[in-house]
Amino acid sequence: MDYSEAKQRIEELRNLIKDNNEAYYVLDTPVITDFEYDELFRELKKLESDFPDLITPDSPTQKVGGSASGEFKEFKHKYRLYSLDNSNNYEDLYRWYERVKKEYPNEDDLELVVELKIDGLSCALSYENGILKTGATRGNGIIGENITENIKMINDIPQKLLMPLNLEVRGEVYMPVSSFERLNLENMEKGQKEFANPRNAAAGSLRQLDAAITKQRDLHFFAYTAISEDKELFKTHFEALELLKKSGFNVNPNCSLVKGIEPVIEKCKYWETERFKLDYATDGLVVKINDISKQNELGYTSRAPKWATAFKFPPEEVWTKLNGIELSVGKTGIVTPVALLEPVILAGSCVKRASLHNFDEIQRLEINIGNEVLIKKAAEIIPKVIKKRDNEELGIYKTPEKCPSCGTELIKPEGEVALCCPNLYGCPAQIKGKIEYWASKEAMDIDGIGESVVEKLYDTGLIKDFADLYKLTVEDFMTLDLIKEKSADNLYTAIQASKNPTMTKFLTALSIKHIGKETADLIASEFSTLEQIEHATEEELIKIDGIGTKAAASIIEFFNNERNKEILSKLKEYGVNPKGSAVEKISDIFEGKTFVITGTLSAPRSVFEEKIKKLGGKTSSSVSKKTSYVLAGENPGSKFDKASSLGVIILNEEDFNSLIEGNINE
Repeated sequence: MDYSEAKQRIEELRNLIKDNNEAYYVLDTPVITDFEYDELFRELKKLESDFPDLITPDSPTQKVGGSASGEFKEFKHKYRLYSLDNSNNYEDLYRWYERVKKEYPNEDDLELVVELKIDGLSCALSYENGILKTGATRGNGIIGENITENIKMINDIPQKLLMPLNLEVRGEVYMPVSSFERLNLENMEKGQKEFANPRNAAAGSLRQLDAAITKQRDLHFFAYTAISEDKELFKTHFEALELLKKSGFNVNPNCSLVKGIEPVIEKCKYWETERFKLDYATDGLVVKINDISKQNELGYTSRAPKWATAFKFPPEEVWTKLNGIELSVGKTGIVTPVALLEPVILAGSCVKRASLHNFDEIQRLEINIGNEVLIKKAAEIIPKVIKKRDNEELGIYKTPEKCPSCGTELIKPEGEVALCCPNLYGCPAQIKGKIEYWASKEAMDIDGIGESVVEKLYDTGLIKDFADLYKLTVEDFMTLDLIKEKSADNLYTAIQASKNPTMTKFLTALSIKHIGKETADLIASEFSTLEQIEHATEEELIKIDGIGTKAAASIIEFFNNERNKEILSKLKEYGVNPKGSAVEKISDIFEGKTFVITGTLSAPRSVFEEKIKKLGGKTSSSVSKKTSYVLAGENPGSKFDKASSLGVIILNEEDFNSLIEGNINE
């Protein structure tokens, strides 16, 4: 691979990893498996190793993956939370141990602690004199979310320790597999969203804005380390775990103190199969140097400790029979093939369905109904078909020509691999998908309006589009099977409560092609009313930093469509009134200037963003050559470094205020 190809691929990988970090850490809705994510990460690290001058401070290889979602108040960690580098096979484990061992050539086998890697949500808890003061998510390791009230809802987490200690306790909030399955069954019966795996169920339950909902969910906590400024309290990691037990914490019982790497390999081999007998999800083991003084000597890279590694279990693979292929039509018209399988046990659960991605993938695999196929999965996410056993007599599954929902001729848009149904307003599957998405958490957040309820409402003719939700009465809901008066009243109330969304949520909910939440937020920040957006020109839209020609054309096409105009008119008639988030300008002193805000300031970031917009400026989430200023608080991170390398002017808060007052000459 030459330099230009490497540069292009590195950029692609960074964007993919960034998007998947957002899906995993912030939205709690992963779209690829852990194994697939690790493959992307490994490829990026290898390319950056081969082309070191292409490494940038904001690369995912240089930082922890998560960020705060904005749903809770930001929390600045006293001690940074790092990620872990992965060992994906025994050779990687040996290499990690040899690197560490080189630092201590005069010692025999080093003491190591081996623990199960719990697949949950990492949290940091701070205690003063034994009293729980705060609980926070990891976030990006420096800034997380303050979820103290929700943390207090978990019985496993003591609010008062058995000893009056000053400690920061790190651990994993998880949901037992049995509880996860029960919750999904309940959600399915209510027509609500099902969680992809126990990790996402735990994250979604812990990050409820209503702590009472968190309390209802069966969440648990394993403490896995402690930090104390009292250096005499414990001198090894194993001693820290023992102290946590004595203080009242649950520490995972499958934790071992060993010498040398060979016992670690034995543990990995044992748990590769035995893990499926546990009632909690684990996707590997964590290996740590036991001696804390050695941990301090070995130190950290920009994103992970050198004294620890995570061994990831390989994805399990199993052969089964392909009994059928189901064609699913999404809200944007994309037709997705799903494999219907002879039921088989995979990664400890019964699997009946697997992803086939698209019809090009079916052609590549050369599969058809009746084939024996190999499937694999990791981290309890939906498996995928990876190859078949030869059976030439069956041939290859024929790519459909017509939409399975409405019979319309399918098309393949230029530059895309997916087949699409172009019947946007007459295809039942697309209409139902749009209604379901309108009600989803990331859009209008209407509790209770899930797939099964939407199906019943549409099939009985009570609604024809998402606007019709607002004309429904309690009596309408009671005509549906299994909907009683209390449930009907709850559904009606939830719909009425959604009538005044933010402009960002409203635009997101409309399912406009190329317009996701981030793009919707950019548009909402520039316009005060929906009418302004409806009549915006392409020139006005592409002036917005982050809006390209594709997105601009898609917005204009959407608002010029007669059917969409009808739906928007009905929404207005039913009293749905999105609240604009554009800030009224009071000055033009920052006209044409773009700011990036990073680090911890004296007030929430939103306060400074609003001030900049009031003065005619714009804000962006990333630093580029077009950035005018970077406003940097404490612990500014990689954005500060990139601004320095590009020669962008960096302001502290005092500089920023002076700039407003006119005391700084540009």
